[in-house]
Amino acid sequence: MIPFLNLKPGPDAADVRAAIERVVERGWFVLGPELEAFEQEFAAACGARHAVGVGTGTDALALALRALGVGAGDEVITSPLSAAYSALAIMMVGARPVFADIDSKRLTLDPRAADAAVTRRTKAIMPVHLYGQPADLPALMEVAARHRLLVVEDCCQAHLATCGGAPVGSFGAAAAYSFYPTKNLGALGDGGAVTTSDAEVAARLRRLRNGGQTDRYHHGEFGVNSRLDEMQAAILRARLTWLPGWTAERRALAVEYRRGLASAPVTVPPECDAGHVYHLFPILTADRAAVQAHLKGRGVETLIHYPVPIPRQPALAPERPDQCPIADRVCAAVLSLPLHPGMTHEAVEAVAAALQTVSAT
Repeated sequence: MIPFLNLKPGPDAADVRAAIERVVERGWFVLGPELEAFEQEFAAACGARHAVGVGTGTDALALALRALGVGAGDEVITSPLSAAYSALAIMMVGARPVFADIDSKRLTLDPRAADAAVTRRTKAIMPVHLYGQPADLPALMEVAARHRLLVVEDCCQAHLATCGGAPVGSFGAAAAYSFYPTKNLGALGDGGAVTTSDAEVAARLRRLRNGGQTDRYHHGEFGVNSRLDEMQAAILRARLTWLPGWTAERRALAVEYRRGLASAPVTVPPECDAGHVYHLFPILTADRAAVQAHLKGRGVETLIHYPVPIPRQPALAPERPDQCPIADRVCAAVLSLPLHPGMTHEAVEAVAAALQTVSAT
């Protein structure tokens, strides 16, 4: 069997256990020194001045929008191809998600479509760096500048990714990250963070994540309870040191996949920027069910990211979303292959070999 993913600690296991023991021994579990240290270390890794740890990646998106003043009556342009949480975060702050179609190569928000979707209510653009591939940030930033819009980057699948050599997350006013266990930098539970280089935005984020408190028991504004706890912060600190090596592994495995699938009867989306970090390795196929069954029969586990475009989700029906035909086609054809640190090159070769024979099914 070739599993899609293995979430158990591997070479980092000793570091993770030491981090857990350190927190237990200290007896401080919320808003303590581990979080403060992780925020500093993660901000530095992302090329930002500030990082604010929160409970989930979804909260990171929603709180970033709130901290920047996005709310009721505003529109936020985003991608129809992502986990639905990207759009749900917009709805959480009372704003309306507006979907602009994707670029057929990058599979991320198309700057031309985003430009066409701007209205007098548009307040922000939220590009999603999907599968680890950075969106076309230079073009999107030009659209935002022309219309005087905020940019909040969804970096939940793009830890340490770069665009044109610059870190993702450093282009917009703020960026959101998820530390869900499957992410390139994953916790042993939920977690998220917002990065920004604006000190005032960071200060407001710290208030908003902690009930809007200005100091203990004094609530200056409506906030939420969304704090990255000490245990997860310590685990993430331990794993952050491994992340550059894990990213290099992902990129090396992706090279092997591209070589092995060059003549296979599937489409491999191109790498549009060398800063791609391969959170996932998707392929496109016109007969996904047959291909998935073919691989399963040869012991290869696959998943679909994502089978339903966000505008077609019932939860989004009240938002009157426009249709996005390219995203519709991709969602009907996309299939994710196993790719993760610790996966062997022999396993990649086996998956590629199985796909070479898919036409025989």
